[in-house]
Parts: sequence; structure tokens; C-alpha cells
Amino acid sequence: MKVVHVFNVAPTSESKELPTQTTLPLTFFDILWLRLPPVQRIFFYHFPHPTPLFFDTLLPKLKRSLSLALAHFFPLAGHLTWPLHSQNPIITYKTGDTVSLTVAESHADFDRLAGTDLSEAREIHHLLPHLTISHDQASVLALQVTLFPNSGFSIGITSHHAVLDGKTSTSFIKAWAYLCRDQPEPESPFSLPPELSPFFDREVVQVHDPNHLEQKFRSDWLRQGGPDNRSLVVWDLQVPDDATRGVFHLGRSDIEKLKQIVVSKKKGNSSNLRLSTFVLTVGYAWVCRVRAEETKNKTVILALNIDCRNRLEPPVPATYFGNCVGARLAIAETKELLGEDGFIVAVDAVNESLETLKEGALSGAENWSKWLHESFKDDVKIVGVAGSPRFDAYGNDFGWGRPKKVEMASIDKTAAFCLSDSRNGDGVEIGFVSTKEAMHAFAYLFLNGLHQS
Repeated sequence: MKVVHVFNVAPTSESKELPTQTTLPLTFFDILWLRLPPVQRIFFYHFPHPTPLFFDTLLPKLKRSLSLALAHFFPLAGHLTWPLHSQNPIITYKTGDTVSLTVAESHADFDRLAGTDLSEAREIHHLLPHLTISHDQASVLALQVTLFPNSGFSIGITSHHAVLDGKTSTSFIKAWAYLCRDQPEPESPFSLPPELSPFFDREVVQVHDPNHLEQKFRSDWLRQGGPDNRSLVVWDLQVPDDATRGVFHLGRSDIEKLKQIVVSKKKGNSSNLRLSTFVLTVGYAWVCRVRAEETKNKTVILALNIDCRNRLEPPVPATYFGNCVGARLAIAETKELLGEDGFIVAVDAVNESLETLKEGALSGAENWSKWLHESFKDDVKIVGVAGSPRFDAYGNDFGWGRPKKVEMASIDKTAAFCLSDSRNGDGVEIGFVSTKEAMHAFAYLFLNGLHQS
């Protein structure tokens, strides 16, 4: 790969008045993720045109629309700090702050990287930008556009987990795509539709912290390497050498098959179960993975991220800027998942964990930090679930069509499942990383289970 240029893109002041300086404190939702590795995604786009068209037409539109989008999401150009005078880390933006945009050229096989075959996890790492993070300061966002001459281009996005969750990150990308696709003429208004306009008021979240979660989560980080460790350096999780990436698809008809399996096995006792696309998808992927990886741990846990925006009372606006994600744990015995009715066991476990949402989105929240900081016993294995089909990742059209493929590259380090909508609009995609042997076994179990049902 050859780096062609690195641009520092500032929020534009065209037709929109920007603050000269502003700060946003992190809430308890944000602080929970303070030192977790950045979230990284790559969007692959078909662009079978000569190189000059990319540099003369596409790149200028991407740069200008990025500047326009940053005018609305201006904290993304700022920095995360934790000054001694502040109880919490804060996001600081001031005039002149920018986002790094790397432009590169790659002669790798675009069609293979944007395809669905199993591949080495590291093969796409050169398409990702790095955040500048030190003990005292961290960038919030970094971007990289990589051209594959006469084939396509990719947009790699690295974002700080303590500043934005998947919903906020997706809203920014959608805003950027909207402004690029329907780019206004210079000097004309460039407003965003209400569903893409960020809401910055922290008070809507802070009122939901009567149990002092903010103080607890903050204290837990300060004690890590503490007693007063304000370092912003994130965990350095390594990608295993044999890590292999796979993306698997469940169409609507497949999901209906899985639903009928549960209904049949339950013999009329499934009326009180959630048999949503989410439950069926994660339950099926979970049991296939436990079998494919030949899990030896006594107990396995599936950690589910829950968007709390519309689950709080009063609810938080859908366009709230920042983290607003909680957690639930689905727990099952490995031997039961390996048994004949393993899929039913998985669905029951996911349902049981989601049932606690009736007690409130923040029920059990005092344990969230402990789940991150304290290792589970040796006989327990935990796997996370990231992303959501509701993010409509494949709807991000910058003016040259829908993505050919969307990857969450950061699951290389976390070993989580990633859920997204499907490239063909039918059903759900499930991505994850494991050993090559386990990925081949998973592919067989995943497809065979559907064909037998």
C-alpha cells in the first residue's frame, strides 16, 4: 500500500456557525468504555474507473462533504483529555481542530477483500487509520480512503469507543454519505434531516444516574494501574497469528426456518418467547460457534449490547451523541449447547437475559464495569455481540452505489460477533474471527443446520 496524502480536514464554517471552543463531559455510559480498543469499520465500494476520475471527482466530493458533516458533528474533530481539574474525562473542541484523512493506493485484490470467502484477518488492516492516543490526550476519529485502481475504493473508520457508540458512529457516516450524495452547491444551506442531526445535551443521560454509576465506573478506571491513573492509553489487545475472518448470511427464509425449529421443539410452549430476528440469529450463531471451536469451558456467556436510548424513562433522543449502550449476559452450560437441543438452549438463554429489561434498562448496571475489569473463572468463556442490523450499514451510499461489503475490523481483537444488515437486503450478516480450522467447521455447521431443518 502507498500513502498518497494525509489531509487534516476541519469542520467547514459554510452557512453554519460553529463554536470557537466547547467541552462535553463523558457520562457513565461513555466512561465504561474509556480504555477499550477503538472501533474500526471498513466500507468497500465498487468503482471500476480510471485513477484520475478518483482524484479529480470522487476524492474532492468526499473531502468537502466530510468537512460539511464535521460541522454538525464537530466534537469528532476534538480531543479526549482528563485534566486534573475535571472529575471526568472531557471532549474538547476548539477552532482549528481537524480530523485526519489518509488517502492511499492499494494493489491488493479488491474483489477478494470485498468478497465473502474466508480470509486472513490481518489482510484488511492496511485499510485502517490509527488514532493518535497518548496518556494525556486522544484523538476521537481518524479516516482512510484507499483506492484500488480500476476496481473500487474503501473507507476505513477508526473511532474512540468512549466518545461514540455504534448508533452515533453510524449516524455520522450516514450524514457524511447524505451530504456527499446530495452535496449542496457552495454557499447554499447544508442542513441535515432531523434523524441525522446530533443531540449533544448530556443532561438527558445524567438524570438517569441516581445510583452514582459515573462515580463507580470512574473509580474502577482510576484504580487500574492507579491509585489515580488518568491515562487515556487503551488496552493493547493482540490479533492472534492464525486469526481467520468469515462473514455468514441468514436470509429471511433461513430465519423463518429457525423460528419453526423453536416452535416445533417447544410444542406450543413458545408463546412467551421473543423469537425476533436478533434472538434467533445470535442464538444460532452462538451454538454453531461453541461447537466449531470445541469449547472446553464449563460455562459460556454471550454478552449482548443493548441500546438504552428508547428504554430509559424519560427516553433519550434517538440522535443523542455519545454512548448509550448497556449490557446483558446470556449464560448457558457448554454441555447443553453441545447437546441435541443446543439451539433451543441458546434461544432460552438469550430470552432469559433480555427478560430482565422489564426491570429497567439500567437494572444490574452496577455490574457492567466489573464484567469488563474482572476476569471470569477459568471454566467460563465469554463472547461479545457488536453491531446491529438496525444500523443499516449497507444503506451508506456516497453517490456511487451501496457498499459491496462492510466489515467491523475491531472484532479481530475482541473476538466478538458482529451483526449487520445484509448486502442484498435480505436478512442478516454475521461476522467473526477465529482459527482457520474453527471457521471451516463453523461454515459447515452453519449451513448444514439450515439444510437439515
